[in-house]
Amino acid sequence: MESSDVVIVGAGHGGAQAAVMLRQLGFAGSVTIIGDEPELPYERPPLSKDYLAGEKPFERLLLRPPVFWSDRAIDFRLGRHVVAVDAEAHRLTCDDGSTLGYRSLVWATGGAPRRLTCPGHDAAGVHTVRTRADVDAMIAELPDVARVVVVGGGYIGLEAAAVLSKLGRQVTVLEALDRVLARVAGEPLSRFYEAEHRAHGVDVRLGVTVTAIERAAGADDAGAFGRVSGVRLADGTIVPAEMVVVGIGIVPATAPLIEAGAAGGNGVRVDGFCRTSLADVYAIGDCAAHANQFAGGAVIRLESVQNANDQAATAARAIVGQPEPYHAVPWFWSNQYDLKLQTIGLSTGYDAIVLRGDPADRRFSLIYLRDGKVIALDCVNMVKDYVAGRALVTQGLVVEAARLADTTQPLKALVAG
Repeated sequence: MESSDVVIVGAGHGGAQAAVMLRQLGFAGSVTIIGDEPELPYERPPLSKDYLAGEKPFERLLLRPPVFWSDRAIDFRLGRHVVAVDAEAHRLTCDDGSTLGYRSLVWATGGAPRRLTCPGHDAAGVHTVRTRADVDAMIAELPDVARVVVVGGGYIGLEAAAVLSKLGRQVTVLEALDRVLARVAGEPLSRFYEAEHRAHGVDVRLGVTVTAIERAAGADDAGAFGRVSGVRLADGTIVPAEMVVVGIGIVPATAPLIEAGAAGGNGVRVDGFCRTSLADVYAIGDCAAHANQFAGGAVIRLESVQNANDQAATAARAIVGQPEPYHAVPWFWSNQYDLKLQTIGLSTGYDAIVLRGDPADRRFSLIYLRDGKVIALDCVNMVKDYVAGRALVTQGLVVEAARLADTTQPLKALVAG
């Protein structure tokens, strides 16, 4: 049976970084990356920003040039999807019927976009934003699109809405909850971004439920091939659209591991060294459920480049016999219009928010507290706050709210004090 010392399933940020880290640690064995896309590893965050806007060509999204991988003897099997794992035999099977043995397996598959299930969800013109192919399909259709409906007011949806609005399309954002970003940020940040999008001509509708995707005339009797013509809401309203972008989260791609006996549910459960319950099998990135100190020890999945890269390093160290437990403060970012949002820490479970600066100036920070300790910051066009905020979060410092809110005093001074 053909085999590789380390097989990495998933050619995204986490999978690529795991391979790079193995070589940096001096691992001399064979390394194979299996990816279900035809492309070499590339940056995914720009897909809903610079790439969709046409401001950055795909070649600039590549994490490394092709020669980098060949120089380090990292083998790729692209355009293949792993459908089964035999944990006892240390063997996996791909959708083309090929098999590959492994000594260590790193599962870095991320997840698949969560899709609508209402009537018409499969209409032509309904898109998700996860891969290059997803965005290429959107770009190809845009010349014939005047109106876009974005379903979901999370970061992906809002980033896409900002770009599409900039490209001159009439954009409507539909959010089922009573504010955008409700799952990841405090209300002041939600209201700020709602106002910003509306100021740019985006129609933001809150507390609305999608019940069907309407199709244009010309579909067959079953309506299977009609293009989208609008989105029907629970109150009967139809929002006209020639394109629908769905951004309602992801479903972790873990089925083969779970079927092989790995512990997990919403993601594969891993320990502090990214080891699953299966021997010699690791999981990293969006699909890995882990106990996170910055979430109060709760078991969570983190969907971020930071988490994918840091867990990749953790798994690589464990594989080469230099184990170090995962310990990294979470951070995220989002670019919308001329606003740069940088987040450090996790605001989950906060009991107080300190506003630092004035949202009207479009430069401010939200500082989240729990039991008086700083647990997270959302910084809008406030890079210095973000940089200093890392120390506030990692040290769990207790600082008076009035001092945190005082913009005449740099946060760096509070850390030093």
